[in-house]
Amino acid sequence: MSRRRAEQPVVPPAEFTSYYGKPILNQPTWASPDIPGYLFLGGLAGGASLLAAGADLTGRDVLGRTAKAGALTAGLVSVAALIHDLGRPARFLNMMRVFKVTSPMSVGSWLLGGYVPAAGVAAVTALTGRLPRLGAVATAGAAVLGPGVAAYTAALISNTAVPAWHDGYPEMPFVFTGSGMMAAGGLGMLSGLLPGAGPGEAEPARNLALLGAAMEAAAFERMEHRIGMVAEPYSRGRGGGYVKAGKALAILGAGGAALSRRSPVATAVSGVALILASAATRWGIFHAGLASAADPKYTVVPQRQRLNERTLAASRALDAD
Repeated sequence: MSRRRAEQPVVPPAEFTSYYGKPILNQPTWASPDIPGYLFLGGLAGGASLLAAGADLTGRDVLGRTAKAGALTAGLVSVAALIHDLGRPARFLNMMRVFKVTSPMSVGSWLLGGYVPAAGVAAVTALTGRLPRLGAVATAGAAVLGPGVAAYTAALISNTAVPAWHDGYPEMPFVFTGSGMMAAGGLGMLSGLLPGAGPGEAEPARNLALLGAAMEAAAFERMEHRIGMVAEPYSRGRGGGYVKAGKALAILGAGGAALSRRSPVATAVSGVALILASAATRWGIFHAGLASAADPKYTVVPQRQRLNERTLAASRALDAD
């Protein structure tokens, strides 16, 4: 008898394509550098206002002025980047016609609408030395709104169908908040080079930066591990390149911050590295999201997995009955 030939598959391996090669999801209309800059600067502004309030409480005037000026600048440029992406200033104002608690964009617009004026008054009074009581109230107000400004953009991008953003919604606010703390701390670490800075001027900023770097790294690691294959764009392509650069800069900056306590110059260099690390992470998250929306497999495979899990759970429930 002749040996039977092995059966050959008649159906080719499935490829993750869509109808006429079109993406399953509509590609986000947000563009770079406006939106990643908006995400980064909002975090920097929010963290800087919190740092400024702490500097005032501990009598670090130089650190306080640096943080307040940085918060105002970052807040204004963040709003300008958002408006530029929207195309017309009227569109930003239209978002403030109503307050919709279920809409991250509506909540964020109102947060920015209250935060930027408060940060502006805090910065102007600190730099001019006038109306200190009004400045103290504005500083406190900006510090209260700052964490919301730093974190709401995480809810904004997670509230989309983009797989790499949506699937990471539990950890994304911690990633953004930690990143904002790291950037604000890095900014504050520059204050040691300014005239009038005391020996421990940048100490609170250093501590904030190290805490933020640890929070961002832990939350990002957990997010990548939990969402599985959907996290691939965070380590591949353009988004992966930015994320890897951010991680490397964060390690360098955090290491320098921990070891350079007696050198204002080394502290400032470490601060710049931490600011760049935060920016690289935001750009990485932005481009990774675009890549995940363009590839059908990041939408199809998780959907099939969830469907199979629900089917299995239903089958087990029926067997138990």
